[in-house]
Amino acid sequence: MLDLCLLTSPQCPFSVTRIGVTMQRTTHRRLIARPVVVSLAAAVALTATSCAKSEDDGANDTTSSAAADSAQKVAEPKPGSKTCTIDAFGGKKLDLKNATVGFSQSEKEANPFRIAETQSIKDEAKKRGVKLLTANAQSQFSKQISDVQDLLAKGADLLVIAPLNSDGWEPVFKAAAAKKVPIVTIDRKINATACKDYVSFIASDFVEQGKRAADQMIEATGGKGEVAILLGAAGNNVTTERTKGFKDQIAKKAPGLKVVFEQTGDFAREKGQQVTEQLIQSKPGIKGIYAENDEMGLGAVAALKGAGKKPGAVKIVTVDGTRNAVKGIVDGWISGVIESNPRFGPLAFQTLDSFTKGDEVAQDVIIEDGAYAPDNAKTDIGKAY
Repeated sequence: MLDLCLLTSPQCPFSVTRIGVTMQRTTHRRLIARPVVVSLAAAVALTATSCAKSEDDGANDTTSSAAADSAQKVAEPKPGSKTCTIDAFGGKKLDLKNATVGFSQSEKEANPFRIAETQSIKDEAKKRGVKLLTANAQSQFSKQISDVQDLLAKGADLLVIAPLNSDGWEPVFKAAAAKKVPIVTIDRKINATACKDYVSFIASDFVEQGKRAADQMIEATGGKGEVAILLGAAGNNVTTERTKGFKDQIAKKAPGLKVVFEQTGDFAREKGQQVTEQLIQSKPGIKGIYAENDEMGLGAVAALKGAGKKPGAVKIVTVDGTRNAVKGIVDGWISGVIESNPRFGPLAFQTLDSFTKGDEVAQDVIIEDGAYAPDNAKTDIGKAY
């Protein structure tokens, strides 16, 4: 049997001895949906690295220890967390090795998050010897709906979907239900009924990400002044929840910090730069910028450089954890980055494997994310993607 040591770190609330052996908290209380977390933990510990670099990344290659450290870690399920079984869902048991999995990516793979996410899915499928069908919606929601329908028509037995939008998925649910095809969604939530329309949702806690970004902004600015928000794309829960977490935390902890500007940057670098150029014209005294992903934050850096600003003159806090953003901390342009880990392959496939064997799986699988700041950016950049 293979020993697992990855999850015995202080950051992880679990202790693990061997694959297949019961996982317990250090307090020895049982976990909700234990079969899911046990198998997920095993998959995470066995993962080396599945991230991809941004094209303009100049950072050093990831070391083996950093690669292991960068794998997704599952947070402890909350008491009363709901689970799903194949009997409750109405599907049929099957061997994942003999199944065809369809993966629908939502956005163009120019964003490092999407590059790493897709590569992680491909790497895990290859590792497991599973046939994988892929499609990319190129940031067009109507195309994503037709993409998934096409994956079903091509014989996908299981689906992993990274949704572009949270609403409008009824045609997919209807088509999948007709063939009893289970769906796992990753990184963005679909507004639907768990264990009926889909099996599990795997993602970070986006409200918590917003709160942690606010904490970094408060520290960087001293809790006073005017700040702006570069909003993500409209129509999905990530933008809504990251905004809510940030605003709620600012109101609670730093009432002297005022949000005076909000505009969407669509999670894109060019748009983030354009919006920031407008921002520094209309609000020349702006003290901080909260970008709801790294790409917009890097666009903001480009705008500030173009305006002749010095590093750190405007405090920037972002969410994602790309290498270029972490390097931005090292270079003094960015004050902090909250991680949003895109390496979903092991968790997605292990969830499907457990589910199709008849085990319980959690309806919500929440990931623990790290963070980068001036005190750890240089040493931890190898964990970034």
